[in-house]
Amino acid sequence: MIAFENVSKSFWTGASRKVILDRASFQVELGNSLGILAPNGTGKTTIINMMAGLEKPDEGVIRRSSRISFPLGFMGGVVSRHTGTENVRYIARLYRLDPDYVEGFCRWMAGIAEYFDMPVGTYSSGMRSRFSFALMLALEFDIYLIDEGMPATADVEFNRKAGAILRERLKNATVIVVSHQASTLEKFCRSAAVLRNGQLYMFETLEEAKRLYDYEA
Repeated sequence: MIAFENVSKSFWTGASRKVILDRASFQVELGNSLGILAPNGTGKTTIINMMAGLEKPDEGVIRRSSRISFPLGFMGGVVSRHTGTENVRYIARLYRLDPDYVEGFCRWMAGIAEYFDMPVGTYSSGMRSRFSFALMLALEFDIYLIDEGMPATADVEFNRKAGAILRERLKNATVIVVSHQASTLEKFCRSAAVLRNGQLYMFETLEEAKRLYDYEA
């Protein structure tokens, strides 16, 4: 479970204060995947980062009682000067997993051959995306955080393998996905919310959320 209790978050833009959340309270239970609809620039990534513990609220409390993933595609825990091998083995130890298993899985999934033994900073953007996606899939979570849908790569075989494994994982996991497009949420969620003016309006169905989102668009 993830619970936000009277959470506030804002940023100073240089000209005005941008409110992301204003004393917002809501929770996501295991087994009830949630989609959040919000226009670009309203704080979708900030909310996902707060759920992951990467950013702290200005006020209020965020409670977590489950294994929660880092946001899909997030590379903040990867050290660019270290090789793919060094990174995945270090992260495996952080999560108390078998480094040999995590390394083997990531090598197979990412499919970047000899680059796996080179510094991550030398990777192309496509290789970095495949590497980070493979690393997230190697670590099993109760709740997966997705910002604007699954990243697509130019590698058709990788997309096929990754998509199949993620779909299998999600049979027993919960997803929280934020996007400015309702079509992205349809792939993952039945219930949804709309982020407007610092408040998160929760709905039991995506169709109800879409009506408010489209009305105020």
